[in-house]
Order: sequence, then structure tokens, then C-alpha cells
Amino acid sequence: MKIITTFAVCVAALIGIVAPNAARAELVRMVIERREPFADGHSFGRTGPYEKLVGRLYYEVDPDDTANARVTDLKLAPRNARGEIEFWSDFYLLKPVHPERGNRRLLYDVHNRGNKLAIWTFNGARGNDPSTLADAGNGFLMDQGYNILWTGWNGDVVADGTNRLLAGLPVARAGNKPITGKSYVEICTDEKVFSRPFYWSPWGTSSAYPSVSLDNTTATLTMRPRRSEPATVVPHDAWAFARWEDGKAIPDPEQLYVKEGLRPGWLYELVYTAKNPRVSGLGLAGLRDCISFFRSADSDREGTPNPLAKVVDHTYIFGISQSGRLIHHFLYDGFNTDESGRMVFDGAIIHVAGSGKGLFNHRFGLATVYGTYHNYNLFPTEFFPFAPVPQTEPLTGQRGDTMARLRTRGPVPKILFVQTSTEYWSRAASLLHTDAEGKKDVELDPNVRVYLVAGAQHLGGGPLTRGICQNPRNILDDRPPILRALLVAMDRWVSDFGEPPPSRYPKIGDGTLVDLATFRRQFPKIPGVGLPDAYYMPLRLDPGPRWHSEGIADNVPPKVGPAYRALVPAVDADGNELAGIRLPDVTVPLGTYTGWNLRAAEYGAGGVLAGLHGSYLTFARTADERRQSQDPRAAVIERYPTRTVYLARVTEAVLQLQQDGFLLEQDALEILDIASKRSLWD
Repeated sequence: MKIITTFAVCVAALIGIVAPNAARAELVRMVIERREPFADGHSFGRTGPYEKLVGRLYYEVDPDDTANARVTDLKLAPRNARGEIEFWSDFYLLKPVHPERGNRRLLYDVHNRGNKLAIWTFNGARGNDPSTLADAGNGFLMDQGYNILWTGWNGDVVADGTNRLLAGLPVARAGNKPITGKSYVEICTDEKVFSRPFYWSPWGTSSAYPSVSLDNTTATLTMRPRRSEPATVVPHDAWAFARWEDGKAIPDPEQLYVKEGLRPGWLYELVYTAKNPRVSGLGLAGLRDCISFFRSADSDREGTPNPLAKVVDHTYIFGISQSGRLIHHFLYDGFNTDESGRMVFDGAIIHVAGSGKGLFNHRFGLATVYGTYHNYNLFPTEFFPFAPVPQTEPLTGQRGDTMARLRTRGPVPKILFVQTSTEYWSRAASLLHTDAEGKKDVELDPNVRVYLVAGAQHLGGGPLTRGICQNPRNILDDRPPILRALLVAMDRWVSDFGEPPPSRYPKIGDGTLVDLATFRRQFPKIPGVGLPDAYYMPLRLDPGPRWHSEGIADNVPPKVGPAYRALVPAVDADGNELAGIRLPDVTVPLGTYTGWNLRAAEYGAGGVLAGLHGSYLTFARTADERRQSQDPRAAVIERYPTRTVYLARVTEAVLQLQQDGFLLEQDALEILDIASKRSLWD
């Protein structure tokens, strides 16, 4: 960042006697657009009232500073009169009005496609503009005393009136000419539609890189029902760069229109010439610099006071799914040390990211994409190295470690990787803690913990409906109670008050991490329930010689090599997973919880893994019902003859989890209350 200082401080810097706050300014300017009471001034426990600050942060980076060397295309971005590169991000801060009553911790929530997730996760309330007492949910983070910060970091988020966080990143240029290059897009829909944005998502459509021309004759579109089947070229007169609107195709350089309609479940792969790549890696640099500012600076260049000056002792970063992958990539690229050599985040909670990183710092890369078994598996979001320890790529002999760059600049922060079962089936989570051949467990770094929440699905419990799936979807409510306990454990760990619970995840060595054939032998033969015949194993993808060094793909789509070997959790006779954090609903089950589900035929690709969905397969209530349905799993009444027996076992499981550090008292009591209201014995 630009060194903002007086002449006197410059002189002091030359003779090595700079005051601690005079080293560097982490951002140039902070504009506070709104500053107002949060939740109408409600007092949260010992912390008291909170206030909300909303505005914009303005950055400048030095393209020649070695701290910024990993930013792809940085030297191709436009420079200001000082020779520096400018960009901006939205910010949103919730902080105690009386900072001395807070816990002196900053929790940075990595937005997901512009959406705020921390209050949803920890407080049970959802929204992108938390303002009222209802928006505070149960008030957990406020009662704890956290300063909670969000900023924009990726330039592909589109403003849509839902208060998504935005970032303004510059476009790279080749002198006075726009940069163009081949770009690969894959589209798979669950219903028949005639057009789809290149990067549509139910969580927010991303701004794609537009085609250089609406003429599609230099582009190629193919279609296939599955990756394993040959692709068919779609004739140029059967599709267009357009969107279907009001019964007609309207030219649009960021959307695909197919005359016959896109077939549900099919893979449509488009290779076209794109233009105007954003310097997306600046989002990572901005994240680094904004935290460094809030943690260390007194004010910005123009004298606007840092609202958190001298009130932050420790900083934590939290992210779910895409946001968790961003954290892993942020650490992998070495951004957790600022330009002055200071650690940025002391701790990280990376939730449901599998073994992935992402296309966060690549030319024409989009943050939203991620590989799964059925689709998007030609996007290199999972790539060697996978684990935060030194390891060897078996085919090339390459050595790697996702924390290698950090180790050369400073200590590795405390990291909690928290996975659900879905990440083992659909996101290759096992590669985070095995070798790349899936043959042996690796020893984790002492600053890293890995947890599997047994039987849980990617985004936590949902409604007991099928959606696009063959089975009812998973209802296990895992995320809030587990992550609340782990946030407390993280804070204690960083503060030297004690280590978090030991890692809990499936292992090759004890037989709890297995291949597909073993899993299929273990899983009970439940009538009407099909089993997966494959799961996600990341392909060795070769985007070309400049990919890892410069972030530029020369092979579009990438060349495909053999898959890495991922594994899945072993299960017991009920089909529930043996290893990991077993919540009381899994330890004392009323059904089988899985991290996988299969697509229903009417949505296309019938029988293949259904993205990020899990299943819940209830037990029969009585022995007669079980025999009638030919279910091999014992019925509820056979397991727990009375409500008293059931509640005694649930209580035992709750107390054990609380003792092990995976449940807080308030969540333990809530789980017991919910269990007490179940009426299977009436």
C-alpha cells in the first residue's frame, strides 16, 4: 500500500526509528456513508449496545512491491499519477458502542456471492442489511463481544437490490488495447430453459467475461448427458449469445441461448473468446490490507479515524463453501502477511470447502465455480497441493504444501477445517488429510485441526423434501451448534487459554475412510434406496505452462489427466458414519443421515450424485412396519422401548459432546429440549 506519512516520519523511517503506527497505511481512504445504532440500541449482555457502520474503502497498491507479486495481471492494470493501482470495496461493520466492553476480537465474515453468512450461522438470523433486533437473531456474536466486519472482495458480484457486497476491481489491459483470450463455460440446468447466464447460481449470478463478439462462428458449443459420454457439437445456427426474454432472443454477450432449450441435467460446454479480465487477485490483497488497517492503523490518509483503532487484539476469518475456499486460497497465495511483515489473521474457520481452493487469482477466473462429480469438473478449483503439510505429487514428483508461502514469511495461523459428509462425496475432502494417491493418512500441522460432522450435508439441515433428488433431503441441524462451539474454541486457542478439541475425521489407518466398493458393502440394503456408483475425484487438469506461475490458461478447456484418489467415510449397519463429530441425532438415531443424494430422473442425469445434497432415511416406527417394508435397520421402538430410554441416551450423547468441546451449554439444552418433544412413543 501507499506509504502515507509526514516528512518527519519519512526521515525517521530512514534512520529506523519509525513509530509503530507510522509503518504503512493499509488503505488510502475510508468513507463512512451510514453510522447508526444497531437493533435500536438494544443492550447485548455484558457487551451493551452495538452500532452499524456502512461505507466504502479505497485502496492503492504498489505493483512493484514483492508482497503483491502473486496478484495475476497486476502490472497490466491502469496506474494513477503516483504509479499505483486503485480499487475499492464496500464495507459493513457491527461494533460495540463501548469497545472496552467488547472482547477485543475482530471476526471477518467472507461474503459468499455478496451475501453475509456469519449472523445466519452463529446467530440464526439471515439478511444482507442487519439492522433490527430481529436481525441479530439469538445475539450470540454480540453477547460474545465481537466486532464483525464484511467487505467486498470479488468483482463479479452483481448489484441486484439485495445489499450484496461489491468490489470495484480494475480491468487489465495490454497497453491501449483490451486483453482477450479463450474462456471456458459449462452450464447444467435442473429444468428446461432457453437461456442461462454463463455463471448463474441460486445464490447470486456472477458477472461473466463478455464475448468479444455476438458472432458465434468463432466459438464452440457442445452438449453431452454426462462427462463420460462423447460430446456433440451444437450447430452455430442452433444457439446464440443471447437471453430469452418475453418470448424472443435478445443479444447478450454474457448469456447462452439454445433454440431447442437446454436439456435438464445435460452438460453444455462453451469455448469462446472473452475480453476485459478483471485483476481478481486484488480482492485478496484488499482483504489483507483492510484487516491490517482495522487492526493496526489510527486513521486513513485523510485523517478519518479507524473505528477499531486500538481495540483489536486478535482477528479471525470465517467462510462457508466458496468463502471457505477463498480463505484456503488466500493462505495458499501467502496473503496472510501484510506488507510490513505482520500477521493478518490469527485464526481461520474454513467451513465446507472440501479440499478446494478456487479461481480467485487467475485471468478470466470466476470465484463462483467449483468442481463436483457431475458438472464443473473441468474447472481447476481442486489442484495440487491439497493439504496444509508438505506432500509429493505421485506422477510428477512435485513437492507442495498449501501453507508453504506463509511458512517462508511467518507463522501459520490457527486453522479449523470443518467438513460435512457432502464434502467427502462431492468435494474430495479426504485429500485434505491423505496423500494424493489416497493410500495413507498424513500428519497434520500442529496449527491445523480437521473435523467431519458425521452425516451432515453441505449447507446444514433443510426441509424433508426431495427437491431434485431421489431421497428426502437431510434435516440434520449441524452448522450453528458445532460452529458456535468451535469459534469459542478458536478464541481460546489463539488466546493461549487451551487447545481446541483434537481433530475428528475418518482415516485410512483405522478403516473409517474407504473406497466406494467398501462403502457399498457396508451400507444397509434399504428397499427403494439406490447407492452412488461414483463420486467426485478431482481430475489432473493442465491449463498450460503459465497457469501456476502467472495465472493464465493456455489450454482452454484444460488438458485432462488421471484423477486423484479421494475416499469417503465408512458407515455402520444403519448407514450412519462412524468417524467425526457425531451429533446426538447420529449417535442416537431415528434414521440414516448421509451427505449424498441422487438426482431424480425427471431433472436429468438420473441416478448421479445430486450436487451438494444429502439424504435422510427414517427408520420404521415399529417392528411390524419394519418387516412390512423389509427394512434391515431396527425400528425406533426396538431401539428405544420408551421415551425415557431414548432421552437417557440422548442426554448421555449431549453431555459427552459438551465435555469434548463440541457443544456449548445453550446448544446442549436446546438439543435436549427438541428431543423431549418428539412423539414417536405416543
